[in-house]
Amino acid sequence: MNTILITGGAGFIGSHVVREFVYKYPEKKIINIDALTYAGNLENLSDIENCNNYQFIKADITNASSIMEIFQKHKPDGIIHLAAESHVDRSITNPLEFVMTNVIGTVNLLNAAKEIWKDNYEGKRFHHVSTDEVYGALGETGFFTEETSYDPHSPYSASKASSDHFVRAYHDTYGLPIVITNCSNNYGPNHFPEKLIPLCIHNILNNKPLPIYGNGKYTRDWLFVIDHAKAIDLVFHKGENGNSYNVGGFNEWQNIDLVKELCKQMDEKLNRSIGTAANLITFIKDRPGHDLRYAIDATKINKELNWSPSVTFEEGLSKTIDWFLENKDWLENVTSGDYQKYYQKQYTK
Repeated sequence: MNTILITGGAGFIGSHVVREFVYKYPEKKIINIDALTYAGNLENLSDIENCNNYQFIKADITNASSIMEIFQKHKPDGIIHLAAESHVDRSITNPLEFVMTNVIGTVNLLNAAKEIWKDNYEGKRFHHVSTDEVYGALGETGFFTEETSYDPHSPYSASKASSDHFVRAYHDTYGLPIVITNCSNNYGPNHFPEKLIPLCIHNILNNKPLPIYGNGKYTRDWLFVIDHAKAIDLVFHKGENGNSYNVGGFNEWQNIDLVKELCKQMDEKLNRSIGTAANLITFIKDRPGHDLRYAIDATKINKELNWSPSVTFEEGLSKTIDWFLENKDWLENVTSGDYQKYYQKQYTK
């Protein structure tokens, strides 16, 4: 593959995938397409924006004609599709926005790939990046496998489940060469501070309450974002055509225990008395349709592609906190909205 197109590459996970590919494959052209909505931040990629094998294009995947023009001009051999609306709370407020981006946007990309490849699929691949939330919720035991039936409970997970089905349908109907990865909760550097871990880091730094839904007993499997980027690289290049791969961190934590661990590490790193940050924990009204537990069985990707997480959760959390403490300007720009001026400054000269 000479040209690889990555959608949503200015977002949290996408920026780490773009960086992984730009540095690892200098002989390939890496094109990043992002609409730069509220979670898209080109500051995430300031270290690679001048690399010879990297190009950024501002475009919205819901605009079919714009996407087709980009595909026809650049003729990508591979697509890694990460562009998505991903925050459950926002999906409850505005479900249609999630349908447009996650469903219609995905179909636009599938149509463009099918058109430019014209049934000549040799050396081509469409990698769709999805979530474990499509599987619904687990009880206190058991794990999601690649054979688990879909049972989405939020507008977000329903929209991602629909996009997964369309990707498989294009494989079954048209023979489009696809792979799908379903990941657990990501955490790490550059994480937009609407999600639990960066929100708590930001609030601890500013002595604000740490909001915890319900009783805090909701359980999630946490995956370090850099490990996820490496998993995407492996599946994109070596995954079996038509297959799905679950990517998990083997790190189950209840929300309340996670926040307490984060508070302890923050107190240590800020030289505060242990317990200072934990005093900020505040329980709030539960989210509608809140899934009790997610847990991924990542045996398949481990056995077939020899992938496994490189860090424990405690180690990854420490690296994440260190990054945020060392990049307070980034955090300030994100929380103030100033990051949205970066595109005008860098790309509209």
